Order: sequence, then structure tokens, then C-alpha cells
Amino acid sequence: MDFATDIKYVKGVGDARKEKFRRLGIFTVRDLLYNFPRDYEDWSKITPITDAPFGEQCCVKATVTNVPTGMKTKSGTLIFKASATDGRGILMLTFFNNKYVVNQLFENEEYLFFGKINQNIIGGREMLSPRFVKVSGNEKIHPVYRQTESLTSKSIETITANAFSMLRGGIEDTLPEYLIIKYRLMPLEEALFNMHFPQSEEKLAGAKRRLIFEELLGLQLGLLYLRGRSRNTTSVQISKDYTNEFFSYLPYTLTSAQQRCIAECSEDMRQCKPMNRLLQGDVGSGKTSVAAALIYNTVRNGYQCALMVPTEVLAEQHSKSLAKIFAGRINIALLTGSVKASQKKLIKQGLADGSIDLVVGTHAIISDDVEFKKLGFVITDEQHRFGVNQRTALAKKGLNPHTLVMSATPIPRTLGLIIYGDLDISVIDEHPKGRQPIETYCVPSSYHERLYKFIKKHLDEGRQGYVICPLVEEGETQLTPAQEYAEFLQKNVFGSYSVGLLHGKMKPKDKDNVMRQFANGEIQLLVATVVVEVGIDVPNAAIMMIENAERFGLSQLHQLRGRIGRGQFKSTCVLVSDAQNEESTKRLRVMCETTDGFKIAEEDLKQRGPGDFLGSRQHGLPEMKIANILTDTKILYAAQKQAQDIILADPQLDLPEHKCIKKSVAVMFDRFGEVGMN
Repeated sequence: MDFATDIKYVKGVGDARKEKFRRLGIFTVRDLLYNFPRDYEDWSKITPITDAPFGEQCCVKATVTNVPTGMKTKSGTLIFKASATDGRGILMLTFFNNKYVVNQLFENEEYLFFGKINQNIIGGREMLSPRFVKVSGNEKIHPVYRQTESLTSKSIETITANAFSMLRGGIEDTLPEYLIIKYRLMPLEEALFNMHFPQSEEKLAGAKRRLIFEELLGLQLGLLYLRGRSRNTTSVQISKDYTNEFFSYLPYTLTSAQQRCIAECSEDMRQCKPMNRLLQGDVGSGKTSVAAALIYNTVRNGYQCALMVPTEVLAEQHSKSLAKIFAGRINIALLTGSVKASQKKLIKQGLADGSIDLVVGTHAIISDDVEFKKLGFVITDEQHRFGVNQRTALAKKGLNPHTLVMSATPIPRTLGLIIYGDLDISVIDEHPKGRQPIETYCVPSSYHERLYKFIKKHLDEGRQGYVICPLVEEGETQLTPAQEYAEFLQKNVFGSYSVGLLHGKMKPKDKDNVMRQFANGEIQLLVATVVVEVGIDVPNAAIMMIENAERFGLSQLHQLRGRIGRGQFKSTCVLVSDAQNEESTKRLRVMCETTDGFKIAEEDLKQRGPGDFLGSRQHGLPEMKIANILTDTKILYAAQKQAQDIILADPQLDLPEHKCIKKSVAVMFDRFGEVGMN
């Protein structure tokens, strides 16, 4: 038997229980041993009956003095009563609907009882439905597993113990011996055993440390492998620096953060390996100006550039803003699906003969018939809207061009190091001067009439606004869908104003049309779902009302709020929520206290954890079984440094001592189709 053995061959499983384990995602022996307990109960700490605190879990060692006797209540509930003593105190034991207990507890036998102690009606001490075992060999820490209705924690514990018995001495270590010695780590078999059956709290801590280190090391090795795989040499070297020339053309001064990011990217682009960098900046931080400086430098060095964005309207907007920045110094073309065939033909010809310096467009840029003469620099904006294959297809239009991906989704640096491990990161962490702060308030739904008047005031002043509705899940009747709400507002509240609707189920062409109308001022109030989260720049939009705000994550609320406050007008965001629970009110309070996207992202990460924060599968990130990047940062940094040293010495992990760890990395990443190590 080994890790790859089917779960059904473990003693106590068989074909019947195999399906039950599959529901828990357990298919092999490896899955079983890496199915770590969700909690532990310490049965090794024995508490005297008279000292046991009320309302807290504890373990009592006592001898049964009266065996269980049963009675039935008027409602039909079976109640069994028994008693036990440890020589100092008496403990009453009560069991509900457990007829088997009469054959499990025997007079004058000593047991361990685990549960909460309560005070009964006569002032004595009582345990309701305690778990119990005979004393012999059971005074230890017990695992508590995630279970299903038909597969209890106790049965999983027994079967896991059986697996260890069948594998004893046969679990090959996945870390090379030099790492185990260097970091004073437990051998794998000992660590796995102590995760399930801890010999002590110290042993459990040691087991966790070993497995967390290995998991984070494997993650970093996989990401570094991805990075190395994309870092072939490039002939695109931006040797001459024209950034100062570019700055001289601008009617404004870039922030120090923008200038720093330009310098970081420019340094990368001078190297013999292609740049592969993430430019991360809050909404309105000036990412476009940074990209423009790099585009100008690239074109002046004799290469072409391509900027790919997720929507036609955004492509049009980028094209206009870049044309304004470059003022005719660079030949720009716009390529989207709606461009006329005759115009497309001319654009494709211009890209092929090199007369077009920069193309801005949607996925139309990656069509097979689009060819470049000398593509040196590719940019994707709001890169999480594109799949890896689309980004790769754009890069393949050139010969290992430099790549910049831009995102307005603030991600805490710690998490960024994990998610974007295959990218270098540049962060714009300050806003251009003169940008209007957005005031944010949270009010209950009883304020609706006042809010409608407040919105009308803005519209009457010539401004525009948003009303954001949460997505309605099937079966949720207390929420009003965006379409119904838009009809209600147009008919009953904003009859003399133009109200538009934008939601995810609309056709792409219809979405683009609505966004274009809003950008042009033809729509005054836009009712939308989160589809507007990554949208267009409408400087005239100054008011936003978000319904059922507790339904959104903090970072999502921040992204939505970023649709306003983009011009010279004072802007206000109102969060409408009747939520009373502490978690929701805390989240909304954070939104009212700060507009710093990175502070909000840090708080969001703390509240929701990394899995919910991003949805790891969406980002191709392997699931962490034991490591937590919020609490294990010290181990994370050690694992990152070690992974860098390993890849530097053995880029393909081909050395004999790295054979097992290479296999572990492949198992971790190949489920997501990311690494493909052989």
C-alpha cells in the first residue's frame, strides 16, 4: 500500500464506505492522510469533578456508580440517566434517544467522559450527552474531523488509524534531508501521524510547522517554475531612455509613485529577459500614465505596442485618453469587434507593415489574422478578466515581448506575493493631487425617500449617478432584481429623468451600448449589478447608492465606489443596509472610515480569509490544506527564500534529492493545469 492506493483498500472502508469518503473529496490514501482534523479534543487533561468550570468542555475520569435507566417523556423523547464519581465529586450523566448506552456503561467500570458540565436543578454537576470511552489508553488528544451524515468523526478517526498501521514505516519523505536538518523539521510520517493523533501539544505544533513549510515551499517552487518558464531571452531591449522626453510633453507632473513604477519597469525592459510585471494601483491612481510612458519609450526604440482591455467601451476610452496624452506623436489604432471590415483591413495592414505604433482593443487583437511587424510590448488592463490563454496568445504575437498586466483591484502585498508569484509587482500607492475624496455613509432602508431626493439634487445639478443592486440567488425572495428595481425607479421615482439598466445577463453589444450612453450623458441614472465594477471613466458621475450593501465584500464595495469621484465634483457613496450582525456592520464601518484601497483589502483579507477573498480556483491557485498566509508569514518568507535558492541551483528540479519534492509540486499544481512538471 502507498499514497496512491484507492481508499477502498484501507481496512474498514470497502466499496460501501468508499462513496461516502468520495463526498468528502477523499479518493486515495494520500487524500485520507492529508484530510487534517478541523479541531482537537484534549482528553489527556483530566479535571476533577468538583473543579470543572460550568459551560466549558472538559474531560473527567470517573467510575460508574449507577448504570443508565431510561424513561420516555410526553413528547416521546427517550432519556437515560446515570451517575459516576471520581472519589471527590458526583457527576450526573444524561443521554437523549441513545438506547445503546445501557449496553456501553457498566457499574464499577472507569471511563473518560468529555463534554460541558452544567449545574442541574438540584445544584449538582451534570453532563448532557457526553462522549465517553474506557480509560485504557485513551487519555490523549483526539482528532475531530469534518463529517457527513453517514460518516462520523469517530469512524474517520478509526479508519485513519488503520491506514497508518498498514503504511507503518513506508511513507517516503517528500523533503530532501538537507532541508529537514536545516529547518529542524519532523520527518513526514511522524508529522502526518501527529496531525491526526498528537502525542502532545508540542508534537502537534511541530507537525503543523513541518507541513506548513512544505506546503508553502511547494507553492513557491511551482510559481517560480511558472515564472522561469515564461522568462526566455528576448531580443526586445529598450536600450535608450526617452522617459524624460515624455515627461516634458505632459501638462501635469506624475506622482513619485508613478515615477518609481516607470523606473522599475524601464529597468526590466533593458534586460535580456522579457519583463513580466504587474502594475497594481487603486482606482484613479494613474496607471494609464505609467503605461503611456512605457509605450512611448518602446515606440521611440523602434517597436510596436498592444493594449488589450475587456470591453469595447473601455477600449474606446483608453484610445481617446492615450491619443490625448501622445498628441499625434504616436500612431494609434482602435481594434474591436464593431470596427467596420474595411477599417479592420487597414489596421491589420498597418500592424503588419509597422506603420501603426500602438493598437488598443479587445480580444479582437488576438485574432489569428492579426500580425505585427515588430511587437515589443504588450499590456492587459484589468487582467483578471482575461484567461491565461488569452494573455499568452497576445504575447505570442511578438518574439518574447515585454508584458505588463494592470489591475485596479487592491491586493495586500503578502497575498500578492502568493497569487502573482510568477510576476514582479509594482504598486502605485498614492493618488494624483487634486482628486476629490469620496464621502461614504451607511444608512438603513428607511432612508430611501430622503436618498431619492438627494440623488435628484445631484441629477438636477447636471451630475450622473449609479444605483447598485446585489445579484439575486435562486430562492431569495427578499431582494429585488435590478431589472424590476430599474422599472420601479423610472415609473415611480425618477419619471422625468433617464434611467438605464446594466446587468450580467445582457448581450455584450447591449452592455456596451448602455455604457456608451451613460458615458455620453444620455443616461442620467444607471441601475446596475456588479457588472459595472470594472467599468468606464465617467468624470460626471458623483453619486452612488448601493442597496443591500452587506451582500458585497469590502474590496468589491471599494471597486464599485471607485466608479464615482473621478472628476472635479464632490462625490458621495451611500451604503444601504439593515444588517444587524457584527461582521456586516464592521465591514461597512471600514468603508465609511477610509478610501485607501490597500487598507480595505487588508481588512477584507482578515475578515474573509484568502480563499473567499479571491476564489483560489479562479486564479489558478492551489488549495492550501494547512498553511494560512495571514498567520504563517514567518514560515512563508523562509519558504520563499528557500524556493529561490533551490530554483537557482536546480531550475528544473532534476537533482536526485529534489525528485520527491518535484512530484509533490506537480500534484499540487497539476489539478489546475498550471505547471505540467514531468
